Amino acid sequence: MALRGLKPADVARETIDEAALIELAGADFDKDNPADYVAASERLYKALGLLDENASLKALFLDLIGSQVAGFYQPDDKKLYVVSRSGTVNGADKITFAHEYDHALQDANFDVFKDSEALRDQTDQALARAAVYEGDATLLMTQWALPNLSPAELQEVIAAGSDPEANAILARTPAILIEGLLFPYNTGILFVQPIQAAGGWAAVDELYKRLPVSTEQVMHAAKYQAAEAPVAVTLPADLATRMGAGWTVAFQDTWGEFQTGVWLRESGVAAAAANAAAAGWGGDRLAVLNGPDGAWAVVMESTWDSDAEAAEFFESAQVALNGLGSPADVSADVSAKGDRDVTILIASDDAGLLQLDKIFGDTGA
Repeated sequence: MALRGLKPADVARETIDEAALIELAGADFDKDNPADYVAASERLYKALGLLDENASLKALFLDLIGSQVAGFYQPDDKKLYVVSRSGTVNGADKITFAHEYDHALQDANFDVFKDSEALRDQTDQALARAAVYEGDATLLMTQWALPNLSPAELQEVIAAGSDPEANAILARTPAILIEGLLFPYNTGILFVQPIQAAGGWAAVDELYKRLPVSTEQVMHAAKYQAAEAPVAVTLPADLATRMGAGWTVAFQDTWGEFQTGVWLRESGVAAAAANAAAAGWGGDRLAVLNGPDGAWAVVMESTWDSDAEAAEFFESAQVALNGLGSPADVSADVSAKGDRDVTILIASDDAGLLQLDKIFGDTGA
């Protein structure tokens, strides 16, 4: 595409309906997300109060994708799909094609899609990377649309975003899924647009040589420019053993500033306070553990940019944990040594929480 200034991509193209979208999305979901990973992710969301106990993460995700996704590009088979809900190729389908073709250009010119599986336990970094390629494609389709679509086609684009059935699905979908889906587009374009305005598309190309490594860098561009990387946080290698017989670590991940903010806002912390508390994020690592007889536990070890910001998050986390139905606690290590650590502990029962506390909290101090 001449506007983007990259070498052309050889890509197959197909227009599909919503039923085909759901079928393809389901197959991709199963391929990219092993059953144990899905179960652990679902447990994490439920433990944090972000998902109802009887909810299915896969079902909610596919429902959301089926109603909201207008197209997608598959790097594995170099194929571009546009979802036509009208039965014809209208303005909404054309702008979707522009967006998805940019992903094909990105794939042909950069390595941005090459190691996505390696980021399965680095969700924060994966979201940051997605913000670059989705912000790039969202900006490009916007610049392309105005001179290339007729007024009637632009109205079709607007109408596609106000479908009552799709809006009803949004209304019943947990915020963590909606915001996670939208972050790369909405926050991504805010990150990419000033860079493109200042240096043209060549400056955007440079982002692929040094991708942001955290949502913090995307949300606060000055931290990306300063190369302020997250602090590496690790959990004990013998965590499952220390929990006791029958315990296993099902899942580890890095949560990040963005998802921390969503959790706080959705857990009773006022939006301004939640955003301010999350903004002091320095790094984290979390684990979901499975125990005997259906027991489970969640731990999130985090570090913060200053003593004051650690204390601010500690206070917000207390509010968030108060609304949970499971035993939970938060401990802080803010000392003269410069420690700025806050640890979230949640378990299925009091015995599990006590054992976590012996490892991470005041009981083990």
